[in-house]
Amino acid sequence: MNWEQLLSLRRQGDKHKRLRNEQDETRLGFDVDYDRIIFSSAFRSLQDKTQVIPLSKTDFVHTRLTHSLEVSVVGRSLGRLAGKKIIEKHPYLQEVHGYKFNDIGAIVAAAALAHDIGNPPFGHSGEKAIGEYFKTGNGVRFKEYLTEVEYQDIIDFEGNANGFRLLTQDRAGVSGGLRLSYATLGAFMKYPKESLPKKPSNHICDKKFGFFQSEKHTFKEVAEDLGLPTRSSNAIISYGRHPLTFLVEAADDICYTIIDFEDGINLGLISEDYALEYLIKLVKDTINTKKYNSLEYKEDRLSYLRALAINTLIQDAVAIFIENEDSILNGTFDCSLMEKSAYKAQIEDIINLSVQNIYQSQEVVEKEIAGYTIISDILDVYIAALIGKKNQQVSNYHKLILRTLPGLYRQTDGSIYDILLNTCSYVASLSDSAAVHIHNKIKGKQL
Repeated sequence: MNWEQLLSLRRQGDKHKRLRNEQDETRLGFDVDYDRIIFSSAFRSLQDKTQVIPLSKTDFVHTRLTHSLEVSVVGRSLGRLAGKKIIEKHPYLQEVHGYKFNDIGAIVAAAALAHDIGNPPFGHSGEKAIGEYFKTGNGVRFKEYLTEVEYQDIIDFEGNANGFRLLTQDRAGVSGGLRLSYATLGAFMKYPKESLPKKPSNHICDKKFGFFQSEKHTFKEVAEDLGLPTRSSNAIISYGRHPLTFLVEAADDICYTIIDFEDGINLGLISEDYALEYLIKLVKDTINTKKYNSLEYKEDRLSYLRALAINTLIQDAVAIFIENEDSILNGTFDCSLMEKSAYKAQIEDIINLSVQNIYQSQEVVEKEIAGYTIISDILDVYIAALIGKKNQQVSNYHKLILRTLPGLYRQTDGSIYDILLNTCSYVASLSDSAAVHIHNKIKGKQL
C-alpha cells in the first residue's frame, strides 16, 4: 500500500480524480466527510443508544453519541500526531501532492465519528438479538430462501457492516449515500471481509466482517481504489486493512477502556479507590501529585486522571503505529495497536474490572434481556407485514403496520434477503427509547 493512494479524496460517482493540491483549504474534502456524518439522521439517533447502561436515568452516563464524539476527538489527536511523523518520513506527500498532517487527523476523526453509526439499540446485545431471531427464533424459517453467506449476514448481524451500508447505500435520488471520501470509508472499514468464512484466522481483519452482500460491489470498489491488498486467492472477498483503521480502532479502545471505567466509578458501580490503584499505573510519569491532592471533588479527581491516562495511551499508540508502519502498509501487522501497548496489562485489568462491575451488572443484564424480547417482537411484526406485501397476502393489520415504516424500509421489490436485511437495518436504526415505544404500540400496551 502507498500513502498517496490511501489518502484518496475520491467519492462514489466521481468521474475524475480529486487532487489534494486543488482542495479549498478552508474546507477540505475530509472536513466535508465529518460534516456529512454529524448532520446525518443515523448519527443523530446515537444520542439515545446504549454505550454502557441501557436507558439510563442519569445525565452523566455516556450514550453512543457522546462516546462517538469523544472517540473522534481522540482519533483526531492520534491522526495528527501520526500524520506529522508520516509527512516527515514521506515528504513527497506534502511537497508533490499537498497533503498536510492535519489531513490525516481529519480522516481519522471522521471515520472515528462514524465508527458506531450502524449499531442497533441496547448495545452489543442488540446485534446478538437480531442474529438470534434468525438463528433460533421465528426468523429461522427464512434460511431455505437464502444463500449460505446471505444467511450468515443476518445471523451474525454486524454493526460495522450496517454502518458501511448506512454510509454508502443508494436511495431514490441519492446515489452513494453520504458520498464520503474513499480515504474516510477505508479508515472506517475495521474488518474488510465478507461474513464467510467466519474467523478463518487470528488476524485482526478476520475478527468480524465489514459489509453485507448487498454492499459487496461498493466495498470492493472502495478497497481497490485505495489499493488495499487482497487476502484471498478465490472468490471470497477479503482485504488488508487501511492503515488509518488501526488509529480509529485505538481511539475507540482508549475511550471505552478509560471512560467506561470512569462512568462505572461515578455511578458507584466501582469504588473510587480502584481508580487510583488502576489508573496510577498509567499516569505515574505525568501526574502532579500536589494538583491531584488539591482536587476536592471525586468528579474532578477522576477527570484529571482520565485526561492523563488518555494522553499516555495516545502517545503510546502513535509510537507503536510509527514503529510498525512498514508491516502495517504491507498488511502483515495482525493485531490492534493496544495489543502491543506497553500498558497492555493495565488496560486488561481495567477492562476486566469494568466487565465484572459494569457490563455484567444487574441493571445492564435486566435491560439487555428486555431488549432481546423487544427486538424479536418488532422484527416479527414488520417482517410478516413486508413478506405478506411481497406475496400479495397483506392483511388490514399489516397495512396499518406498513404505514408506520419510513418509505426507505417499505420496499418489497427485491429478494427475501433484501427485505430481511432492510428490516434489520430499520430495527438497528431505532434508538433505545424508540424501540421501547414501538414495541409498546404494536403490543397494544400504549396508545
